[in-house]
Amino acid sequence: MRTSVFSAVHRRDAIGALAAAGVGVVAGPARLQAQRPRGAGHVVLLGDSSFDNKAYVGGQPDVLAHLRGRLPHPWRATLAAVDGAVAGDVQSQLARVPADATHLVISVGGNDGLRREGVFGEPVRSVGEGAAKLAEVRERFRQNYGAMLGAVLGRGLPTALCTIYDPRFTDPLRQRLGVMGLALFNDAVIRAAFAQGLPVLDLRLICDEDADFANPIEPSGQGGGKIAAAVVQLLSEHDFGRRRSEVFTGQPRR
Repeated sequence: MRTSVFSAVHRRDAIGALAAAGVGVVAGPARLQAQRPRGAGHVVLLGDSSFDNKAYVGGQPDVLAHLRGRLPHPWRATLAAVDGAVAGDVQSQLARVPADATHLVISVGGNDGLRREGVFGEPVRSVGEGAAKLAEVRERFRQNYGAMLGAVLGRGLPTALCTIYDPRFTDPLRQRLGVMGLALFNDAVIRAAFAQGLPVLDLRLICDEDADFANPIEPSGQGGGKIAAAVVQLLSEHDFGRRRSEVFTGQPRR
């Protein structure tokens, strides 16, 4: 099992828990030279603007351009993700998956969270009532995400999932609430991945700098480069022939 060593004690504890569950944790390639996937393949990106970010990067490369530049010949990459998509939209994106696709990577859920952000402004009579409202929001997302993933896995292709990165809202309260709320969604994503033995790109750790964002909710050219590098390392290092989850992060190996 390949395990990264992090300086923070809580990260060591978290990795130990994952290892005990049979989940590998792999340091990401953001600051490293990633290996290059062998042979030939065709990876397709599904989801939202975390992949479909061309409208936000100005003259810089978007995620797809970064990915195509990093993949060796004759590997190919196709963008089926659509800016603004929610989990329920990914099933329709499957119609855009080419017949020769070999791998699918899904990054979706941030817009689901934005659509339910108003729950934080709803009046409640107790902390428990507020927590119950959040639990309802999480459960609805879990169901939608599960239905989406079931449709994707029905294609029978090697698949990887992405967590939802933390936003970069300028208002401190909105930022704290956003990170907390998306943690509930990310719990659903990670549980779905582990239940199916799928690898995970943890975008919260991959896009870990303000410069990784073009605005509060879309990756910049720099962030897109980190995401693309993580996808390449995933394709290079993960054994899709085994039903075993691994978490790829943006932290350097030590």
